[in-house]
Amino acid sequence: MPTSDPLGAFRLEGKTALITGPTRGIGLAIARLFAGAGAGLVLADIDAPACDALAATLGAISLPTDVSDAAALARLADQAEAQTGGIDILVCNAGIAGTPAPMHAMAESDRDTLYAVNLLHPLRLTGLIAPYMAARGRGSIVLLSSIAGLRGNAMLGHYGMTKAALAQLARNLAVEWGPSGVRANAIAPGLIETEWAGAILSSPDRAERRLGLTPLRRAGSPEEIAATALYLASDAGGFTTGQTIVVDGGTLISDGS
Repeated sequence: MPTSDPLGAFRLEGKTALITGPTRGIGLAIARLFAGAGAGLVLADIDAPACDALAATLGAISLPTDVSDAAALARLADQAEAQTGGIDILVCNAGIAGTPAPMHAMAESDRDTLYAVNLLHPLRLTGLIAPYMAARGRGSIVLLSSIAGLRGNAMLGHYGMTKAALAQLARNLAVEWGPSGVRANAIAPGLIETEWAGAILSSPDRAERRLGLTPLRRAGSPEEIAATALYLASDAGGFTTGQTIVVDGGTLISDGS
C-alpha cells in the first residue's frame, strides 16, 4: 500500500523495548538507535550507575540487573511489564567472551558463568517475556549470537557453543510462539569495533591477519549491528522469524583469498 513515509515500517513509536547489556558496544548502539526510532526503552545492565546514566540520557527506565541470576531476571520481567504498557521488543544482548582456553581446560566456575550469562539469560528471559507478548498477540525477540557459533574456534569453544545455542533458541521460539504473533530471530556478528575486539584491532599484525579473511577488509561498527536489530524488531521485519542473520563483512563465506 502506498505510504508518504517509505521508512515508516522501521519506526518504533508506540512500542517498548527491553534491552539487556545496553551500556556499551553493540547494546549501546541498539539502545540509541531504538530511542531515535521512537521506542520507549527499559534498560537492564549489571553496571547500575552506567545504566541509570544512560536511561536519564535516553528518557528510559533503568532496571539494573545481574542477568546471570535467575531470580533477578524474574524481577526484571515483572518490573518491566508493570512499569510499561507491556514489552513489545526483547533484545537479549548481554554477553561475555569468557577466558580464552581449550574447552577441556576451562575452569568449571568460568564455564558456568559463561553459560549463565550467554545462554541461560536469554533462555530464562524469553521464557518470562514471551508469554506476555503472546497474550497481546504481538512481539519481537532479538538474540545476539555470533559467527563463533557457526564455525570452530580453538580457544573460544564454550563461547561458540553458547552462541550456537542461541541460533537454535531463535528457531525454537519462532515455532513455539509464532502462532501467537511473536517473532524470534538472532544476529551473528563478525568482528565488530568494540572493547572486546580491541585486542585484535590494536595489534597491526593480528588486525591484518584477521581482516585479510574478511572480503570487506574492515571490522564492522556497532551501529551496523543495531541497524539489523532495528529491522528485526520493527514491522519492516514482520515476516522474518526463526532466522540467524550473519553480519560479518563476508568473513564466514570467504576462503581467505
